[in-house]
Amino acid sequence: MKTIFSLALTTVLLPFASAQDTRMKETHDIVYGEPASPLHTLDVYASTSAKSAPVLFWIHGGGWEGGDKGDVAEKPRFFVEKGFVFVSVNYRLLPQVEMIDIFHDVAKSFRWVHDHIAEYGGDPKRVLVGGHSAGAQLAALICIDDRYLKAEGIAFTDVIGCVPVDGDTYDVPAIIETAETRRRVHGQPQARFGHREKFGNTVEKHRDYSAVTHVAKGKGIPPFLILHVADHPDTSAQAFRLGAVLKDAGVKATVFGAKETNHDKLNNNLGVEGDPATKVLIEFVDGV
Repeated sequence: MKTIFSLALTTVLLPFASAQDTRMKETHDIVYGEPASPLHTLDVYASTSAKSAPVLFWIHGGGWEGGDKGDVAEKPRFFVEKGFVFVSVNYRLLPQVEMIDIFHDVAKSFRWVHDHIAEYGGDPKRVLVGGHSAGAQLAALICIDDRYLKAEGIAFTDVIGCVPVDGDTYDVPAIIETAETRRRVHGQPQARFGHREKFGNTVEKHRDYSAVTHVAKGKGIPPFLILHVADHPDTSAQAFRLGAVLKDAGVKATVFGAKETNHDKLNNNLGVEGDPATKVLIEFVDGV
């Protein structure tokens, strides 16, 4: 496989308080794939003293149509202070590409981490995968359906855990039926470009692009921490659905519903002192 080397980098050094009393180095817009594109890029945040550190591989949300790798709030600082190297990735977006192209983009960016993260002090054999919203679906899928990482020569043994945050599409047919029924019974028009269209407009694709479809015993699926907004009916139902399927297959899975928050706040507050979901995340990280 052809290796893609880093191009057009921007590097920033920022001080932060930590046990190591060192600095965080940011390296932006590293190209990970071909054809070269602003969306085939990723950012790396690492302590200047990092060596063989575990890696947090983060996938942004945005409905597969928007969002950016820079939408990371406090997470880089938090994870670097916890001894991680933090990687945030971009990917191509709908409707310019199809959903499966996004899956392959994420897998290609993971391949770059496998090949190059040691240059930034990271350990390519200890990667924690996370993502918010659409990124939660992408994180769960590549950590359960091994076809995408296998296409890049990567095994699940490189993944130490998965943290999807407030996703509503671990079971795509279920959310399609839920959303369309809600609109129908309330006399509302159906979405012009909703989940049905985004995920390929066929039942076969909807099932194939659902993480729950591919859960099975003996695959080496990593432990999961599934975070969701406690009072959101759709993301709660999807979180419990994914957690139940994983547990039935013997995969360690923790489902945590955060109270008094919302879809964006849950994500942005990860890494904030006193945040309940962050406390659970710390416990999960310590465990893996």
